[in-house]
Amino acid sequence: MSVDDEREDLIRRITETQRGLGRALSQTQSALFTSNLTMRQLKVVMLLSHTGSASGQELAHDLGVGLGTVTGIVDRLVSHGLVSRREDPHDRRVRRVELTEAGAKLLAEINDVGLDHYRRIMDHLDIETLRRLLQVTTRVREVADQLYP
Repeated sequence: MSVDDEREDLIRRITETQRGLGRALSQTQSALFTSNLTMRQLKVVMLLSHTGSASGQELAHDLGVGLGTVTGIVDRLVSHGLVSRREDPHDRRVRRVELTEAGAKLLAEINDVGLDHYRRIMDHLDIETLRRLLQVTTRVREVADQLYP
């Protein structure tokens, strides 16, 4: 087996393992499954958690949809109390969208459930496995930071 073939085989096996882990973790109750958010609404909430705030134009660009579609998505998120609109301090013509406390709390609950279950799995690993896992995940993060600065 060539090095390229082995690389492809290893990548395939790792991604299959990660999918299996994802399926196992998805069996647990999560705010993600009880929130009644559409995928696009969830994407807006996630984008705002990273950027702090965004204009409708920025959200439309990031989602790859028109401004009218973003307006409807944001209207529904406002009605759920997950985001708010405010005037841009640098340009009064622009309205900024940002997470409310309830929106930040929902996203934290979604993230925390997954981390809690992952932590439970790691509690059952021996110390040497945890050391290797830290080394590997740190290296994966370094490469991700280089590819997606």
